[in-house]
Amino acid sequence: MARALYIHWPFCLAKCPYCDFNSHVRETVDHARWEQALLTEMRHERVMVSDEPLESIFFGGGTPSLMPPALVERLLREAEDLWGFTPGIEVTLEGNPSSVEAANYAALAQAGVNRVSLGLQALDDETLRFLGRLHNAAEGLAALNVAQRNFTRVSFDLIYARPGQTPEQWQAELSRALSFGTGHLSLYQLTIEPGTRFETMVRKGQFEPLDEDACADMFALTREMTATVGLPAYEVSNHARPGEESRHNLTYWRYQDYCGIGPGAHGRRMGVATVRHRKPENWLEALDRSGNGICEVRPLPPREQASEAMLMGLRLREGVDLAGLAARFALDPADLLDENKARFYENQGLVWRQGACLGVTGEGMPLLDGLLSELVPAALVDG
Repeated sequence: MARALYIHWPFCLAKCPYCDFNSHVRETVDHARWEQALLTEMRHERVMVSDEPLESIFFGGGTPSLMPPALVERLLREAEDLWGFTPGIEVTLEGNPSSVEAANYAALAQAGVNRVSLGLQALDDETLRFLGRLHNAAEGLAALNVAQRNFTRVSFDLIYARPGQTPEQWQAELSRALSFGTGHLSLYQLTIEPGTRFETMVRKGQFEPLDEDACADMFALTREMTATVGLPAYEVSNHARPGEESRHNLTYWRYQDYCGIGPGAHGRRMGVATVRHRKPENWLEALDRSGNGICEVRPLPPREQASEAMLMGLRLREGVDLAGLAARFALDPADLLDENKARFYENQGLVWRQGACLGVTGEGMPLLDGLLSELVPAALVDG
């Protein structure tokens, strides 16, 4: 069953130099054509899943706040007609905090959006220019204020561990961010992703990423400060008041089924992985040709599903239920975990065990990628 729906809007006004998401800059967008295309994909997905009402919808991108509110409303109305909504459904829309987009917030709330995630990324103009953002700090904070007036739940993103940034600077910036009172924060360390402009700049020596020790110090500081004010980390980079966690993202991290539509969108439903064409034009052509934008449909063997569930679930503070996963995928619990390494890292204080549950401690989270490669057996990852 799939109780979550992801809708990808691929367009941005500019490509940020750190971004490796499926986003594209186009001079014009035919909104009427895109409305029909997304509705067609939604109807295709509906016939592929069981009859369960949706618990969450997430408009991601790209920059979904560039979508006309009438288009958002039309898609939500169709989703409700097709699936039905559970009481209190979470409907999230990502957005850049420009004044133009903020002007649409009231209409988006009226359309049915009840949670927004804003890409502030930094609170000073110099850093925003470095990150390639189109808004300045004052504009971003003004948009945050408008969002808090219009939506019951608001989150925003910040990027830290930037070149030359000191722990003291990050402490001051995060303290200011926490003073705004949102119930959710996504706080990401700057990573240099392959294929981005930042990767090219680093290769040419135009700037040097922050060293690992400084990053680790800032990670620990982030967790300490957010926990102190009642927004503890529930995932590696995400912090929330209890009850304000992103229910949609928890669908991914708990390895539950979801449908994904739009260019580049991924889906997981009933043991099958779906992938859409990434380029908007190719996605539209596929829709015209076959009624959906899918470029790959692949059954997932139980071992591969279990591996994905482990790799996603260990990102969470709550960890994973090994017995539950083993039963779900008809595997031996011993297949899911390298027990010798788990005991070693538990003795090191990097992993915790409680009954059948396993998780990564706060001290282990900065080392998560390395721990995952150690804990999850290669035979499971390789299928």
